Amino acid sequence: MSHFPLVSVQWLKGALSDPKVVVLDATYHLPTVSRDARAEYIAGRIPGARFFDVDGVADPTDPLPHMVPTPEQFGEMMGALGISNDSHVVCYDSYGIFSAARPWWLFRLYGHENVSVLDGGLPAWQAAGYETESGPAPVPEPTEFSPSFRPELLRRVAEVQANLEGGKEVVLDARAANRFDGSAPEPRPGTRSGHIPGSLNLPFTTLLDSDTKKMLNVHGLESAFRKAGIKLGRDKVVTSCGSGVTACVLALGLHLLGDDTVAVYDGSWSEWGTRSDTPITNPSKA
Repeated sequence: MSHFPLVSVQWLKGALSDPKVVVLDATYHLPTVSRDARAEYIAGRIPGARFFDVDGVADPTDPLPHMVPTPEQFGEMMGALGISNDSHVVCYDSYGIFSAARPWWLFRLYGHENVSVLDGGLPAWQAAGYETESGPAPVPEPTEFSPSFRPELLRRVAEVQANLEGGKEVVLDARAANRFDGSAPEPRPGTRSGHIPGSLNLPFTTLLDSDTKKMLNVHGLESAFRKAGIKLGRDKVVTSCGSGVTACVLALGLHLLGDDTVAVYDGSWSEWGTRSDTPITNPSKA
């Protein structure tokens, strides 16, 4: 496991001058929010941060939102961002911890363990009184990034389907409870409501302090996963969400508790909820 899956703003402030530390603004906004993450990055960011486009670091041939790119594509994109296999990558977003866990998981998926999430993100940085910079960002010096794909950290729809009958893996859904139980409509048009049969629900916000948006401590994390029905240290967990972003927050939480085997169902509900061959449990229609 990486030495620092989570770093504080104080740690990052002291590490900004280290040439091996690469800071990424990985802010992503849901399609239902009329906000432009790249424009916000230009307006204000942690000094030296590069922009990680969650929708752009993806397989361009897949119609689903931000599906994982091939190892070759990921290597080329990260090399273009000036990230090498020696870099210590630190990811943050403007919500606290929301989308920053997605690149954290992607880097690990491609064999790069030296990656961290900034605890509390940009709000924590600003709350500490640290400066931001604005304006067009300098273009990074391209370098080589060699990926080493770890398929055990990824689940595709066929694997989740195969797991439905007497499956050995527990699917843990990071969506809000009212989306999980089907009582609230899905934000993406044409998507059915409900959840994967047999899956459990743990809204990703449960793992964060409601005020600071920082990760709970180990005891808080353990309690949250147990309350959701996860047998820590025994269950093999696959996380899911709306489109494979906040599922990575749950994966980060389990990783902080020492679980290096947690996998992410990349297609998540934007795939499962729009197909005709995927069964759904919808308690609100019962």
